[in-house]
Amino acid sequence: MNTLLTAFSALSDATRFSIVEQLMADGELPAGDLIDGKGMSGAAISRHLKVLREAGLIQQRVQGTQRLYSVRSEGLRAIADWTISKRQFWENSLDRLGDILERETSWPT
Repeated sequence: MNTLLTAFSALSDATRFSIVEQLMADGELPAGDLIDGKGMSGAAISRHLKVLREAGLIQQRVQGTQRLYSVRSEGLRAIADWTISKRQFWENSLDRLGDILERETSWPT
């Protein structure tokens, strides 16, 4: 559970969420490409990347002088598994809501 809380905490920041989404869409990228369009310094992006690495959501690979970043599917799998495990709760809740709404619309006025 602690891993899941750390992942959600890391993703609660809009910049870090955006970085993960960019890596999911574009695949492995150098840190410089992650800075583009965010209006942040390299040091600021580096701090965000460190938080994401420590949360197990991304990984870093060194190639020459570049540091390349990619999403760790294992880190995101924990979030997906938790979400899927709550599916029954939401389905039951929506069924109950549907029953209540059906009863209310069938009451005589």
